[in-house]
Amino acid sequence: MTPGHPVLDVQALTKVYGHGDTAVHALRGVSLRVERGDYVAIMGASGSGKSTLMNIIGCLDVPTGGRYLLDGTDVGALDERRLSILRNRRIGFIFQSFNLIPRMSALANVELPLAYGGIRPAERRRRAQAALRQVGLADRMDHEPNELSGGQQQRVAVARALVTAPALLLADEPTGNLDTRSTADVLAILDQLSLSGRTIVLITHEDEVAARAKRVIRLVDGEIIEDRRQSRVDGPPPAASLAGGVR
Repeated sequence: MTPGHPVLDVQALTKVYGHGDTAVHALRGVSLRVERGDYVAIMGASGSGKSTLMNIIGCLDVPTGGRYLLDGTDVGALDERRLSILRNRRIGFIFQSFNLIPRMSALANVELPLAYGGIRPAERRRRAQAALRQVGLADRMDHEPNELSGGQQQRVAVARALVTAPALLLADEPTGNLDTRSTADVLAILDQLSLSGRTIVLITHEDEVAARAKRVIRLVDGEIIEDRRQSRVDGPPPAASLAGGVR
């Protein structure tokens, strides 16, 4: 991590799909800064531009115009190889559909980003085990995804996102496929991670999920129409389970 820099610094981003009369302006000059330790929910209806913004923040797409710095690094100045390294080391992704590898244990799934990063097997295992303990799955490490509930699968995905100690956790509708109980469990983990100082950007269309964040950004037609701090109605649970963390 780069002390002194915001984790995200997005400056006048535009994104245009197509040309001429058929051009679609998905983002229209979006600017925002996310400081270290912030917990931000980005909201918007279908077609608002929130998915486009998420893809650019996650270094999965490039803007048509504007500038994006991730943890002090100008993303637009990187070639594909360096961009891939940045994405693997600085961003932890949590997807709605979990994106776990079938026929691989929870532990092996969590180790994957470290394997891509060239971490030695013993260290990979140690860090993956610590991440799974952190999300309450110490007794499920050897289970494959089809042996886990939806909520447990999403917790494996959270552990995988954490294991590289990224600058940013980027969660795309992380509770969209979960029942009420599992949703509460996953949101409680995000609360705890926020309390421990993690920087989280959460994409959601659900007011109840956004209410857990410290800050809500609302997009309409590719523009930010609201950016507000909010007070939590219910205080987040204690962070005792994060003692030691993942390093």
